[in-house]
Amino acid sequence: MTKPTEEELQQALAEAGRMREMGEDPHHIAKALLNCHYQSGYLLAVLHSAEDYLRSGMSEREHTRLVRAVEKAREVDDRSAKVERPSLGL
Repeated sequence: MTKPTEEELQQALAEAGRMREMGEDPHHIAKALLNCHYQSGYLLAVLHSAEDYLRSGMSEREHTRLVRAVEKAREVDDRSAKVERPSLGL
């Protein structure tokens, strides 16, 4: 399957938003699309941080950026799934 163009994606997101607002989402397709789009931004940040980390010779600064990006992506995923991870007590 090919990636949608930016225009196609914007049209799909606009329609998904309209469907959710009007309560016309009986199979939760619009909800799923909107959630996936929201999370993909955070996962792209993880990808870019990982690439920077690998390119930089794995510096401590880039490692910290990568860890933070992964933590943020996990936090967003947990929040949208209404999941609370147990504290490690550290």
